[in-house]
Amino acid sequence: MVRILLCGCFGKMGRVIQQLVAERTDCTIAAGVDLFADSTAAFPAYTNIADVQEEADVIIDFSHPSLLTPILSYAAQKGGIPAVLCTTGYSAEQVEALKTAAQTQPVFYSRNMSLGINLLIELSKKAAKVLGDQFDIEIIEKHHNQKIDAPSGTALMLAESANSAFEDKKPYVCGREGMVGARGREIGMHAVRGGTIVGEHEVLFCGEDEIITLAHSARSKKVFAAGAIRAAKWLA
Repeated sequence: MVRILLCGCFGKMGRVIQQLVAERTDCTIAAGVDLFADSTAAFPAYTNIADVQEEADVIIDFSHPSLLTPILSYAAQKGGIPAVLCTTGYSAEQVEALKTAAQTQPVFYSRNMSLGINLLIELSKKAAKVLGDQFDIEIIEKHHNQKIDAPSGTALMLAESANSAFEDKKPYVCGREGMVGARGREIGMHAVRGGTIVGEHEVLFCGEDEIITLAHSARSKKVFAAGAIRAAKWLA
């Protein structure tokens, strides 16, 4: 039985994690961390990770970028508890911090836990290698009206994957406005925010007289939660 410490336990993703774990027999939520308390939780909940008393085998984090340092510190203090980090919006410095932590403790970091998205990332990389500079690359991402960061972390992963075929030399341009002139060698990224869109991503390879589109549409947050649990079990 894998014991999970769930950070961001009462957020939207945290509640989906709770639902899926409750349906399983191979893992349980030992404790949760969230700034907003919920007395109906089936596990002990804390507002500060440093106060957690229960033993855990792995951390799943769907909270906020500001909690990265406390989470990594707690994991280190507990002898290197594995951490599955699913939060988006980390700064470049924070990404370097988690890479440093990963040298001494198990860390699984992805800005999107969907299996389909990770396949899309690999397909985008392969397409960029095959098509080369003869095709312009544009990425369109769509999310609900409550998402706070743009472009999405997944859009950035897709851009980075495609750009690896060009030794990361293509600059990123987020949206365009005004008299921008002819398109350059950039990878364009465009963000749509509206309603309750869970998450949609398109990678367009636009060549002369033909367009290749790779796309993924998430119809439920369950795909992200299921991927996080799968990663947590594997890491533990």
